[in-house]
Amino acid sequence: MRIKYSVARNKRKKKIFKLAKGFYGDKKHRLRMATQQVAKSLTAAYTHRRDKKGDIRQMWIVRLNAATREEGMTYSTFINGLKKANILLNRKMLSEIAIKDPASFTRLVELAKASLTKTS
Repeated sequence: MRIKYSVARNKRKKKIFKLAKGFYGDKKHRLRMATQQVAKSLTAAYTHRRDKKGDIRQMWIVRLNAATREEGMTYSTFINGLKKANILLNRKMLSEIAIKDPASFTRLVELAKASLTKTS
C-alpha cells in the first residue's frame, strides 16, 4: 500500500495561503511565490515590531521637546535638569504629563531650571 501525503500537504498549503491572503498578484495564488513572500513578510513583521518601540520613544521625545520649548527650554537641558534634580520619570510619563496636565509640567520645568542654576 502506498502512502499519500495529501492530507498533510493540503494542511501545509492551506496555512501558507491563509497567511498570503491579500498579497499582490500571483503571490497569493501560487505556492512557491506565496511561500517566499510569506517568509519575507514574517521576517519584516518581526523586525518592525522591534522598530516600533524606538519609533514610539522618538514620538515622546518630539512631544517633550515641543512642550519644553514653549517653556523656554530645550529637551536636552530639560532632561539634564531633571537628572540633576533626581526626578526619575520616564519619557512616556513626561509626555503624558505635558499633554494632560500642563500646570504640573510647568512645575517640572521650573524644578529642572532650578537644579541647573544651582549646580552651575
